[in-house]
Amino acid sequence: MTAQPPATPARRTLLRALAALPASALVLAETPGLLGTALAAAPPSGSATRYTIVPFLNSTDATVNVYQSDDATDFRLLKSSAYTPPSNRIRDASIIRHADGYYYITYTTHTWQDPSTTIGFARSADRVNWTFLYDYPVPIANLSRAWAPEFFVDSDGSVSVIVSCSTRNDEWIFTPYLLRAANSALTGWTSPVALPGLGANRIDTFLVRTGSTYHAFTKNETTKYIEYATAQNLTGPYTVSRTGNWAGWGSYREGQALVQLDNGAWRMFFDGYGDGSYYYSDSYDTFATWSAPTPLPGISGTARHFTVVKETVAGGPSLARNTTRSFQSANYPTRYWQQQSALLNLPVVTASSTTAEKQAATFTVVPGLADSNAYSFRDTSGNYLRHYDFRARFDANSGTSTFARDATFIARTGATSGSLRFESYNYPGYYLRHYGYQLRVERSNGTDLFRQDSSFVPVGAWG
Repeated sequence: MTAQPPATPARRTLLRALAALPASALVLAETPGLLGTALAAAPPSGSATRYTIVPFLNSTDATVNVYQSDDATDFRLLKSSAYTPPSNRIRDASIIRHADGYYYITYTTHTWQDPSTTIGFARSADRVNWTFLYDYPVPIANLSRAWAPEFFVDSDGSVSVIVSCSTRNDEWIFTPYLLRAANSALTGWTSPVALPGLGANRIDTFLVRTGSTYHAFTKNETTKYIEYATAQNLTGPYTVSRTGNWAGWGSYREGQALVQLDNGAWRMFFDGYGDGSYYYSDSYDTFATWSAPTPLPGISGTARHFTVVKETVAGGPSLARNTTRSFQSANYPTRYWQQQSALLNLPVVTASSTTAEKQAATFTVVPGLADSNAYSFRDTSGNYLRHYDFRARFDANSGTSTFARDATFIARTGATSGSLRFESYNYPGYYLRHYGYQLRVERSNGTDLFRQDSSFVPVGAWG
């Protein structure tokens, strides 16, 4: 592309990162406890990626909503007030899917003004109906507050919780502690151990693991920046290597949580509590650089402090490969994809259209050039649909990795029955969308109109 969409990494950074990070090396992507069965690849035909979050709300910490998304950008409400604890509050809920098939959340049990010496646990079989399990008293002498417990599932499936704790000696100075599950039922926990190297006055510590390295993202409560540290063992010692505004996220940020996207990138979500927005930011080079923070459409300003569980589930979109199809607009059903002077437009096509017009509205669906679970599209001359400077167009395959990614799209479920949406493989959250009857790659804004404009029905080929 000659011009990059805003808030995206440089192309050379993307290619370097993808070459350096095979899916098999990314431990979290292989861990059923945290990410279901999903890998760093598009879901196979008939399956879908599903991201679930359970945030408390800007308006109340008495209950949580459940939202889900197929692209980690456009989250939609699954159930409001899905879980209300029998007493106290629920804040900072962290979610996993455990090896027993149940979903678990752990959470802060009191509002920020009050002492809080327990962390709560609840369980669900379906993400919608939750059962309270227990409030766990964190066994730290003179404990004042136990906040923001974050699940971590290691490569062997073992479950831990990292919780930020302060004592009555200084109730606003927090230290991250590690608790390990003492049994597979998650009903008992080992004694808390402070994570060496992270030190005091850090909160909301979130861990991921790639290969043999543990990566800690932790908020410095003095500077209000999210910092970065690494260790070769879960228990440390951790070395803090990035401080201040190292990633360009700004200050007064917290509640950071990471998940790996289908194209191998890592996405961080965080609460911009200083300005009332919730943001995401992506990294393609093992956390060295990050895209500019972008507000989450739909839920920014509503959702507060959450983590994400990613799964691959049945019932996703299906599109036959190595077949010819035409693509009908879901909200303008007389209009179809058509190649016009190498550009993809959306004119009216009817039975009375010329043979050339019908052929120009006919495309061969093939396995994605960058990911065989995704899709690429060829016109009748053999050129591939790709994005270039935001515009959808057709060009000869140059054989480069850049072209392959530009010409690969992940199928997501569309807004209407039988329709599909096509997400750019190398610009997550950007979709083929018609505007002024031209097809462009644009970032989802979470509205129903955008979903309709980006939905297309595969139908029998015109040509």
